[in-house]
Amino acid sequence: MLSDYSQLSSDGDESSSCLEEEDEEILFRLSSGLDKEQVGDRKCVIINQYAQDVIDFSSQYGSDTSISYTAYNVTGKPSKYPDYGDFPESFAFRTYGPWWKRAPSSRTEFHQQDYYPIDDYLVVRFEEPVVPESIKVFETYNPGAIVRLWAYTLEGSWFCLWDQAQESPDENQPLETNKARVFLPKLNPAPGPTRYIRLEFNHKNLNYSTQLDAILMIGKKFVPSLSARIGLQKNREFIRKGEETFQEFLRSGYNGSSLESEEDSGSRSETPTRMDSFELELTLDKLPYDVLFKIMNFLDLKSLFRCGQVCSSFYCIVSASSLLYAEVNLKPYWNCSDGRLLQTLKKRCAYTKKLDLSWCGLFNKITAYDFKDFVSECGSTLTHLRLDSCKFLTTGNCLDILGTKCPNLRELSLQNYQPESPSFSGLFYLHNLERLDLTRTFIDTQSLLKILVNNPNLQHLNIAFCPLDVNMDDVAIQLGKTNLALVSLDMWKSHSLTSRGLQALSSCHLLEEVDFGWCLREEPSPGEAIRNFVKSCPHLKKLFLAAIRGLGDRDLEVISHCCRNLEQLDLMGIQGISTEMCYRILCQCRRLKLLDLSFCDNLDNLQIGLWRECFEVDIKRSLADFGPQRSEF
Repeated sequence: MLSDYSQLSSDGDESSSCLEEEDEEILFRLSSGLDKEQVGDRKCVIINQYAQDVIDFSSQYGSDTSISYTAYNVTGKPSKYPDYGDFPESFAFRTYGPWWKRAPSSRTEFHQQDYYPIDDYLVVRFEEPVVPESIKVFETYNPGAIVRLWAYTLEGSWFCLWDQAQESPDENQPLETNKARVFLPKLNPAPGPTRYIRLEFNHKNLNYSTQLDAILMIGKKFVPSLSARIGLQKNREFIRKGEETFQEFLRSGYNGSSLESEEDSGSRSETPTRMDSFELELTLDKLPYDVLFKIMNFLDLKSLFRCGQVCSSFYCIVSASSLLYAEVNLKPYWNCSDGRLLQTLKKRCAYTKKLDLSWCGLFNKITAYDFKDFVSECGSTLTHLRLDSCKFLTTGNCLDILGTKCPNLRELSLQNYQPESPSFSGLFYLHNLERLDLTRTFIDTQSLLKILVNNPNLQHLNIAFCPLDVNMDDVAIQLGKTNLALVSLDMWKSHSLTSRGLQALSSCHLLEEVDFGWCLREEPSPGEAIRNFVKSCPHLKKLFLAAIRGLGDRDLEVISHCCRNLEQLDLMGIQGISTEMCYRILCQCRRLKLLDLSFCDNLDNLQIGLWRECFEVDIKRSLADFGPQRSEF
């Protein structure tokens, strides 16, 4: 059990009480709305508990077949804090800084939203539902990426406990260089008890990957008296009224009701004065339809729904003008997107081309039926569809409908698609894909090969963290035969890739970005295959070769001669390279902006310090000058 109890009673007694299950349920739902009169003899139990389980996450550095750098390392008590450093026993996201957004494979958000961008998230569960008083996050490496905390209440809604954007600069905790910290933000009062906490991260300002060791929640569990139980219904209404989220706007938008009150309607019916008439002629709702449509075309989804509540004229434009919904992005509104919202959008998305449902549908807020019903109605016009970390995809064979209802898809993203019985046969009917993201999906070799054959115009492919039984050599050979337009290829941790597959990829001469990190691990000397590949791909801008054994100066020399457009180079963990050859890379690759030399033990740190002053290159180095290499996972 991961909880510590401190029991305090109103009369100072330290005795504890046992509740029946029914009483506990009443207790949890009442805890935010009880006052002193209702619970004069209540007992307050303060609970300190560490995260018990990980419910969901967007990415991780480690693979599912190992425990190193995986999300589940945040459960339980800290294992490394207060030590600072790069520890495999902690949890690390895969990306850091702005570099992935500057790569050829970077994606732009659909219909830019007015919100603080989120790169990653983590949802954890605790053993006991409590009203959170404080949350402590133990950060052991490059702290400072957390920008928002959420709680999922027992009423079934998300509540924002803390938002960095709402804090003044004086309230931000100062960061100390090369030192672990306990992040302890000042929380907003929660409307009710919770067992689930969601952490959101922005990596833009990170020097390197952030790492978490543990998460501790301190909260109150109330033991109400009999008189408190009588007020159950009253307090449940109190809790509901206190939830001011975007869901309020969406619910009122379903039936088209405006925000006018009876008093407002009455006052508007009065005979206006001459000045009132003049002003009325200049009101916004009197503008021509084309002008109003043009204005609303610049609004995000939240603002559109708000406009629909202003008056009947605005509502008609918002609800009937399907062209306003050419791009729909629900990712920023993951916390309030549900099946009813999809039903409303279904009536308005007759011409929607780009749809992003990533991160939506946790806790069954969106079901497989809701998704298939929407796609059946609006899928024929879709060209871009993003479904990253969508839990509703794991049931109901949702992918089957894509092939029949979305024949025009050019982009499909299915990150973290891991159903119990995966089926990709629905994707066999797609023939126009230009971008396909299958990161951490349970796809099999034959299904992947058939998709590649059917989509010869594929330009961007991400198959990082695919299952170990996928034959990456066969995949690479197929790419070299049918997908010669490939621009970016991510094969991170594709352990089955060998020199044979790498040689086949040399036919893809248009490649600008490749990630072979942790590949070719069984190859004693993959240098020749790497050299031939680099010579065949002169347009490379991003080349990640992290932890590939057997590479040396001879291979780097070819990179320095052939990759003059190189902007990002990752050599993390490569032991056979020298200081002199790294210097040659810096001198000859004049467009280089990122060079990762972490855990390259044979390099001169004094020289690296001088390079940072002489070259406009972000040179990464491990915290310890000669620390251990990142372990295999």
